[in-house]
Amino acid sequence: MTDPAPRSASYEDLLQVPGNLVAEIISGRLITHPRPAPRHARASSSLGDELLSPFDKGRGGPGGWWILDEPELHLAADVFVPDLAGWKRERMPALPDIAWFELAPDWICEVLSPSTARMDRVVKLPRYANAGVGHIWLIDPDIRILEVYENQNGKWLLLSAHENNECIRVAPFDAIEFELSVLWAD
Repeated sequence: MTDPAPRSASYEDLLQVPGNLVAEIISGRLITHPRPAPRHARASSSLGDELLSPFDKGRGGPGGWWILDEPELHLAADVFVPDLAGWKRERMPALPDIAWFELAPDWICEVLSPSTARMDRVVKLPRYANAGVGHIWLIDPDIRILEVYENQNGKWLLLSAHENNECIRVAPFDAIEFELSVLWAD
């Protein structure tokens, strides 16, 4: 007698995960990992701070975006929680009235950690591309690197890579310049 196929995780399963864990459903599996460590949280929070005023609020920049921390994305059968995501307001004029987003973001940022880097790169990146995410940034706060990718026909093209304390101006937020040093916990 063979074992029955494992049951696919449901949204109810995700809701039962304790609040000290981040939970996602990928390929029918419930995936959990601890909340971000301080270096990770610092990089994500600082990047959000750099982008929010000029792009979300239009202060010192063009505006026209929604920039959010850890939004819950329902893309096809998967549920993702990227560190940051942004939508152009021309595509999403108002925030939804539900607790998640079904429209793929125009930009996602994943801050890599030893426990999530493999999943972020190998599993999530192809799914983000297939869902139509336009740009993705990968930040590694341990080695102080930012990689900038653009979706071209469902494949990620590396546009640039930056390190340490460089001053950068990169897509899709190339209307402003900022120093990478603000992302690193010193």
